[in-house]
Amino acid sequence: MEASATPRADDAVERIARILDRPPEVAGEPLQGETLLTNRWGHGALHDTLAGMSTHVVMTYYGLDQDIVWRTDGRRFASRTRSGTITLIPEGHDGRWDIAGPIEVSHVYLPDARLQAAADQLAGGRRVELLGRVGFEDPSAARIMELLSREAGAGDPSSRLFVEQAIDLLCIQLIRGHSSFAALEVTAPRGGLADWQVKKVTGYMREHMDEEIGLEELAALVNLSRFHFCTAFRKATGHTPHMWLVMQRIGEARRLLAVPELPVTEIALAVGYQTPSAFTAAFRKLVGMTPSEFRRRL
Repeated sequence: MEASATPRADDAVERIARILDRPPEVAGEPLQGETLLTNRWGHGALHDTLAGMSTHVVMTYYGLDQDIVWRTDGRRFASRTRSGTITLIPEGHDGRWDIAGPIEVSHVYLPDARLQAAADQLAGGRRVELLGRVGFEDPSAARIMELLSREAGAGDPSSRLFVEQAIDLLCIQLIRGHSSFAALEVTAPRGGLADWQVKKVTGYMREHMDEEIGLEELAALVNLSRFHFCTAFRKATGHTPHMWLVMQRIGEARRLLAVPELPVTEIALAVGYQTPSAFTAAFRKLVGMTPSEFRRRL
């Protein structure tokens, strides 16, 4: 990871500008703590590496959904640029970005000092670390970001006061929902995950079953550590997250096998198996027969 020696938000703007076809549209003068905002603006597809930056960068999206993937520290985050979601790049985190374009966005370039000042009120002086997020559902943060993009360019005192207080609200929301503080404060329910949490995780599995899905991705959906997530998930469902994912994949495979025109190899890829042999082994273990045998009996 790389970090600038001088923690200035405009350094982050410059780094992002180097890899986009259109640079970020920074609005107005720097705010408290050198925080910078952008207007609502658009850029094309992105397939490039972004070096670690000296500030946190928060993004939200407007308009058409697009696929977005971030590979960093040996992990892969994949989602869609849906309205009501945010992407969060903590300071110093580099990685490879692949974004289908065009997309419409707004950014907040948030120096760590400002985040920690907000954290002092919540975490009792403990330092908080932000978590990386990609297309993560957070309607509250996304709405604050939208309001900031609207007010960003206004120069009157009332707008500046509104913006400063809205940034403080954004900081609090990030700390509560997307930080090490949130991971410590939110513990697994005594009886396991709530029904809505199981539904949220299951929905994510089904939506992304053709991709690699990691435990940290799933745990982040309900703001739990990997350990607490695995324990709570098993209490709620009777299965490990991995077995639950296999069940979703094989269930979808059974549905697709009813379509005779679809080759088995295509179905394997569609439900997340890179080789027919791996698909066949998982299918036989759960169903008791191979996919071809299952199809013949339909």
